[in-house]
Amino acid sequence: MIMTNAMYAAASLYNDPRFFSKSEVRIRANKVRRQRIFQLQLTTTIIIATIVLFAIIFMCSSFSSDAQSDMYKPEFKYYTTVMVHSGDSLWSIASDHYSEDHYDDLNSYITEICRINRMNTDSILNAGESLIVPYYSCEYK
Repeated sequence: MIMTNAMYAAASLYNDPRFFSKSEVRIRANKVRRQRIFQLQLTTTIIIATIVLFAIIFMCSSFSSDAQSDMYKPEFKYYTTVMVHSGDSLWSIASDHYSEDHYDDLNSYITEICRINRMNTDSILNAGESLIVPYYSCEYK
């Protein structure tokens, strides 16, 4: 006879040794062990299913966001050399080549020009110097 939880609780109240034989204790311990194994397997299955579900959702959303429209034309970044003439300033040269689509503002474009040419934003330009200036084009060169 296998004891139910209610019978086990009632027997433990009276502390009756007939209900706590070695076989009953072993059966009870095995039942508890099987329940723990089942709970562990269930928890593991739920965690794995959740991870797989999130991976599928992430992959589907990343595939759909990578799609480009037919109107999309890639733009490539290039560099050109500009000769400094008398009266030219860094601001005037930058404003001639500035693209609003690729830079937040003219200051960020000037900062990039200075970084490329290893100079400060307040550097004085002399006529005859050459500056490397970035620009963008849809044409692949």
